[in-house]
Amino acid sequence: MRYRELMPVAARQKIVALSDDLGSRRRLAEVLGVNPSQVSRWAQGGGMDPENAERLDLLELVMSALARLYEPEVFEDWLLGVNPHLGDRRPVDVIRSRDLESVLKALRAEQGLAYS
Repeated sequence: MRYRELMPVAARQKIVALSDDLGSRRRLAEVLGVNPSQVSRWAQGGGMDPENAERLDLLELVMSALARLYEPEVFEDWLLGVNPHLGDRRPVDVIRSRDLESVLKALRAEQGLAYS
């Protein structure tokens, strides 16, 4: 079997997509817990530190999973609302702390509720 080299999606592409999903770069910055000027710099190709790159990747994963479960109007409510599957923490805070395992568990629990 032949494997091809995987090319990750560039941060600026993720920023464009997530900004569209959330309504603006400013809103994306709020969700990530950073200054809007940072998001603008990243969108223009400015370097991104590893912690924020990981947060951006995690947010992209969460938004993709939410898109399979809910309508776009629900995404922000889910991200900002208290979630019992996260010990009554908000998913956005868990994403900011880069706790991938907890977010994935919460998404799996949501998936079970959405399909039951």
